[in-house]
Amino acid sequence: MASRSDSAAQVASLPPADLVITGATVLVHDDAGAVSFETDRVIVVRDGAIDAVLDARETRDAAGAPVTPPARETIDATGLVAMPGFINCHTHTPMVMFRGAAEDIEPERWFNEFIWPMEVNLTADDVELAARLAAAEMIRSGVTTFADHYFSMDRIARVTDETGLRGVLGSTYFSSDGQAGLERSLEFATSWNGAAGGRITTALAPHAPYTVTDDDLERTARAAQEHDLLVHIHASEGRSQTVHSRERHGATPIGVLHRTGLLDGKTLIAHGIGIVPEDIPLLAPAAAEGRVGIGSGPKGYLKNGLETTPVRLLRSGGVPVGLATDGAASNNTLDVWESMTYMAFVQKATENDNSWLTSRELLQHATTQSAQAVQLGSSVGRIAPGYRADLVLVDLSEPRTRPVHDLANTLVYSARSNDIDTTIVDGRVLMRGKQLLTVDVPAVVAELQPRLARLTDRSHGGSIQNYDA
Repeated sequence: MASRSDSAAQVASLPPADLVITGATVLVHDDAGAVSFETDRVIVVRDGAIDAVLDARETRDAAGAPVTPPARETIDATGLVAMPGFINCHTHTPMVMFRGAAEDIEPERWFNEFIWPMEVNLTADDVELAARLAAAEMIRSGVTTFADHYFSMDRIARVTDETGLRGVLGSTYFSSDGQAGLERSLEFATSWNGAAGGRITTALAPHAPYTVTDDDLERTARAAQEHDLLVHIHASEGRSQTVHSRERHGATPIGVLHRTGLLDGKTLIAHGIGIVPEDIPLLAPAAAEGRVGIGSGPKGYLKNGLETTPVRLLRSGGVPVGLATDGAASNNTLDVWESMTYMAFVQKATENDNSWLTSRELLQHATTQSAQAVQLGSSVGRIAPGYRADLVLVDLSEPRTRPVHDLANTLVYSARSNDIDTTIVDGRVLMRGKQLLTVDVPAVVAELQPRLARLTDRSHGGSIQNYDA
């Protein structure tokens, strides 16, 4: 067995890494995905991936002094917690443009009288500017990957590349777009998949079973399987939708996805609030093969007086449930840490069981289950050799996070996203010392302000769609 000084000598002789993070307490997973924490670790990053996670106590020289692997950039994370970056499993980033513009309104009016008429006003330049503001918000709150479902998706992809984020991107379409909708979504997906040095993966993005016909869903399923693409779709967004779907289509929304072939491929389902026991046998085979997941945004559901995603029921079928925010027009923030904490509260209240969903289980939803939901479970969601170096460093020195009796409990129930000090994606530091490095927020806000009156104008009487779910 090599001595500690021999190990230190081996570490010192390693070729220079791109990034080395020293002294961190690291959130890790065992083979089953269970969460634990390891102290005084050294994270070595090469070529955008985690090369090694070393125990600093094993890499000291004969005199007991720490030996750090050589690196082009080093971060001293003593006193900080390193955890996988958050994954926003369903959002519409450019809707930050409408944050606070339509509040306290029932869903039908919210869509038909406010949001969809205002979205008529968006130009591609507006979408790009809004995506840049959203990117800043996500980086600041520790989101390293986002699954976006919107229009002018090539502009959002450009911002994803520019700001350093990881994106799972899909161009939205309705059946009212005609054949061009699916063709546009497919063209984007095939041309941008693997862009930004592999940080962009793509999806087909039909809006929902109530705005996309069965024929178009079947065409989507065939195209997705032919090109090995994920399908990202709203489905079962509330219990009333499940009732209406049975009346109109003779099946639940999940039943519609099943009979149109979408569940035969890779599917990311946004919300899933109205999923019922009869849906589980339809979802379970795809879940067993790692092909389906749910993106759940509990804060928005509370705000809109809705039920919530039935996590316990979905667990019975092995279906991963990741965290999401939806768009900031409804949720107001793109803060996935907030979603994690809300999931804890809403699930306990819904199940009338305060022992349901422990803090460690919630951290699983925030990490490995979110990664599985967006089909990136083999590359992100863990701090482990071979995974992409997407992580955040969290400072728990605020009075509200002290004392720390159990680190998982502190992270879920006491900490907040503004405790994040550093955000890293693919080994690139996007925020350090709470300072954004890839987005000029004052410039974005200054450019946004003069557009607000035009963006919120509804006097034209147009709408991108009619909401009748």
